[in-house]
Amino acid sequence: MAKLNIVFIASEASPLAKTGGLADVTGSLPHALQHIGHTVTVILPFFRNQLDKNGIDTTPMNVTIDMWADGIQRLCPLHEANINGLRFILVEQDDLYDREGIYGPAGGAYEDNLLRFVLFDRVALEAAAQLSKKVDIIHCHDWQTGMIPVLLKTQYQHHPMIAHAKTVYTIHNLAYQGNFSAEWIHRLGLPSHHYHPDDFEFHNQINCMKGGIASADAVTTVSPSYAEEIMTPEYGCQLEGFLLNHADKLSGIVNGLDIVDLDPATDDALPANFKAGKTAGKKICKAKLQESCGLEVSEEIPLMVLISRLAEQKGIDLLLANLQRWIDRGYQVIVLGSGDPHSEQALHHIADHNRTQFHFWRGFNEKLARQIYAGGDIFLMPSRFEPCGLGQLMAMRYGTVPVVRATGGLRDTVTDHKVHKSTATGVHFSDATPEAFDEAVEDAISLFRNRTIWARMRSNALKRDSSWEASASAYAELYEKLLN
Repeated sequence: MAKLNIVFIASEASPLAKTGGLADVTGSLPHALQHIGHTVTVILPFFRNQLDKNGIDTTPMNVTIDMWADGIQRLCPLHEANINGLRFILVEQDDLYDREGIYGPAGGAYEDNLLRFVLFDRVALEAAAQLSKKVDIIHCHDWQTGMIPVLLKTQYQHHPMIAHAKTVYTIHNLAYQGNFSAEWIHRLGLPSHHYHPDDFEFHNQINCMKGGIASADAVTTVSPSYAEEIMTPEYGCQLEGFLLNHADKLSGIVNGLDIVDLDPATDDALPANFKAGKTAGKKICKAKLQESCGLEVSEEIPLMVLISRLAEQKGIDLLLANLQRWIDRGYQVIVLGSGDPHSEQALHHIADHNRTQFHFWRGFNEKLARQIYAGGDIFLMPSRFEPCGLGQLMAMRYGTVPVVRATGGLRDTVTDHKVHKSTATGVHFSDATPEAFDEAVEDAISLFRNRTIWARMRSNALKRDSSWEASASAYAELYEKLLN
């Protein structure tokens, strides 16, 4: 396989700036691609606030790109950072990017987000064109970079270093499409001849994701099942017909994990370490977790855990419908997360009245999250839709058996015990109802009480290869196919 020069352009990447799973992908996949021999550069906005909070050191490149946007000629200095051998180029424009949130204030979005990200897209293309070697692949992510394939085809073909690059556009979550007023077309100099229903026009608005889908050479999602689901009315977010028209270039590749960082055999956040074949440390992790959360310390009581945004997508209503009955049956539950205020209030109320069986931690705590993954018996993930999901991957990495709704990446990554008994890593349910979720939990509890079956499922989960290597190879094959 030829060694490629690949440029990732994204709105966030861990550890520089992160709001969710997109950052995990754009921060980890490039490392895996470099590991198999390719050269990767990641281009991001210079989120000064986020960089300072995350302790990231950057260096000015002494390069400034002059760019017109919305009637203003802007000078955009470039910075760079090197994280474990991976080069990041950062586009500075403090009035647009040095804000408290990446996309908006808590629960909202900035009104000038199209200006912010189209300016970034243009400067990112100019920065890519100044690299010392011709670019083979430009890999874009979600609506914030959806205009890049359009711009590359229409306005940046004169740059010899990027003119022949193939574009890959990855949809991490179809629900967020980047819809804006059509007045921005002239304000930002977007190619108006692409503003029609077969391109980036959507109900008389600009739709950035449609632009990316229409103009990219390949479109991917973060699991094969999600790639199929988004071409149906249930999951297509009104783009199912448009996606069907582009089905020949659509595929799904499952995300991975940083298995060096997320390793129960070496994780210093845990009170005891463990691995497949040597799981005594997991019992210690459970006992310490029960103790720290004020629950009865018992190896025999099933401990169910959930780490999630508290949102409708995540099926939190299915959890709330069942939580008290599970407590009444004698089970223990720990929830870590935040989001919908009504869900938070309900969880606080249940916790106040069931202190020895239920614990709710509002917010996120990285160390506690790892301890929960390691100390739980059963991981709950009842998502209504899930493009890929990382929670179930991390749970299996730490030997905690997932109960998941069979959708998207959950169906692709968790092997159901009813279908493959000898290789099972978890339990599936299909209907997004409290009854179906409860039945799946009871299945898991029955398996938990059978020591032999449970030990095998836990071992299967611990042994599952959730590394980025397989995913990186799949992306590299896609890149090669496009270039050939």
